Amino acid sequence: MNQLTRKDLELHIPIVGWLFIICSALLLTIGIIGFFFLTSFGVVANDPQAALVLGTIGMWGGIFFFVLALPGFLAGYGLLQHKEWGRILAIVVAFLNLLNFPLGTLLGLYTLWVLLQTSANEYFAPPPLPVPA
Repeated sequence: MNQLTRKDLELHIPIVGWLFIICSALLLTIGIIGFFFLTSFGVVANDPQAALVLGTIGMWGGIFFFVLALPGFLAGYGLLQHKEWGRILAIVVAFLNLLNFPLGTLLGLYTLWVLLQTSANEYFAPPPLPVPA
């Protein structure tokens, strides 16, 4: 496997960060649309019991998609800020994304390919402390 250089990492890491943010935004959008669709469908049906059940399902579905999207937002932000915790979180989320076929699998593989490079360890390492004179 070819090793990425620092210049390559400066290109690929922001791409991975933005892809995490975009995919998380899509998840959040699905949750919001589902929430509004289910709650309004229950009201339109003119059935109080349907409104209660569908509103509850819509609310919990929206919360579920928000919870699914949050780690991706945080990982994307951490990568864009060059934080080591962002790299670790992105690797964990990438492994979970492998199960989300096909787009999540592609994002997970690309993320793992970029972030598991040996040069990525150096890229995310904190700067050395200055030696007092």
